[in-house]
Amino acid sequence: MSKCRVSGFFSMVVALFLMSSAAFAELEIIITQGEDNPSQVAVVPFGWHQEGFLSEDIGQIVSDNLERSGLFRSLPRADMLSRPERAGEVFFRDWRLVGSEYLVVGNIRRNAGSYSISYALFNVSAGIEIGVWTLQGVQDLRTAGHHISDVIYEKLTNLQGIFSTELLYVTVRKNGSGNNVYRLQLSDADGFREKTITQSTEPLLSPAWSPDGKEVAYVSFQDGRSGIYIQNRQTGRQTQLTRFKGINGAPDWSPDGKFMAMTLSKDGNPEIYIMDLATKKLKRLTNHYAIDTEPRWAPDGKSLVFTSNRGGSPQIYRLSLVNGKVNRLTFDGKYNARGELTPDGNDLVMVHRQRGLFHIGVQNLKDDTFTTLTTTELDESPSIAPNGSMLIYATSFEGRGVLGAVSINGKVKYRLPAREGEVREPVWSPFLGRHSIK
Repeated sequence: MSKCRVSGFFSMVVALFLMSSAAFAELEIIITQGEDNPSQVAVVPFGWHQEGFLSEDIGQIVSDNLERSGLFRSLPRADMLSRPERAGEVFFRDWRLVGSEYLVVGNIRRNAGSYSISYALFNVSAGIEIGVWTLQGVQDLRTAGHHISDVIYEKLTNLQGIFSTELLYVTVRKNGSGNNVYRLQLSDADGFREKTITQSTEPLLSPAWSPDGKEVAYVSFQDGRSGIYIQNRQTGRQTQLTRFKGINGAPDWSPDGKFMAMTLSKDGNPEIYIMDLATKKLKRLTNHYAIDTEPRWAPDGKSLVFTSNRGGSPQIYRLSLVNGKVNRLTFDGKYNARGELTPDGNDLVMVHRQRGLFHIGVQNLKDDTFTTLTTTELDESPSIAPNGSMLIYATSFEGRGVLGAVSINGKVKYRLPAREGEVREPVWSPFLGRHSIK
């Protein structure tokens, strides 16, 4: 994998040469680093006493999700002294003896073609019940497991959980004729339930989510020319937004879903444009002899951050949509690109070159402090989780492309390699209606 992959300005062109390895399979998660002192939580297998076997182990899903956050360490089931299913069956001494700080118990029943799930969360150290909940009319147990994980995570951290979110990414594999087949894939945040959104024998690049998660945008080289397309997730209907001569790239939805930012070179030089999605009317925002690319909306919708070499080297700038003023944001090092703001707008995540290596970095915009979050030598395409706690990015491990995840403070890390081949260009979804579990 060549280090030229991380050239943010020419990502559309360079990417044509990047996807040369076969890729196909679900993602698997390998935790490589967690918090120094994670809280121990015991998630007891959820009780089930009716006929047949359940398709999913909800207790294991919850346990795995909490452990993947890096903030919690799960108690092995073999170390559990009892297996309560309801609040009245909990004896705190059993869990204090094995060092658990928190306890989750639950049970599942089938009622008229759906499931009813009751579960409870306890603070073992304090000997108190934190909450009891019941889900009715559940059709999908894995979705319910992610929902329960979100509720528990929020109760213990006061931060909205991201276990019910999804990942969008690009893979490629050889077909029987030896030609590349590109796939735009999505999966649960834990890598399960992988689905193909679209596939092509031409490259697929720059995936993006609509704010409501119902549509995805991407760049496709259908018939040999780049174009920006939108696809409805439910119907599969594809709509072409642009297919101008030259570069059509880097689509990004406005927070209200009404506009799409993009990079176009139809007038001769790569510039930043926005399109009114209702009228398809374009508005050019930059007019500079340098290369302006990779626009990303600020959370409040009042500005864009973008990459430009107008100062002599790749750096990240902010463009006000109120007055058109452009301000440079990054000054640390000679290469900073692919900028994205955290949901609170306080931090700027980016690809940062340091001593010839490409890492993921974060800059606090209030005090201008800069932190390098990753240490691998070829990291790119960062995307921030909707609660701002984690980000996902493309990297290299043992000679092949994988996805990596790191917390915004750099303390929690894990990898998501495909079980076969390579995967890259990840994008984290917005929140997707976590209370809809059917």
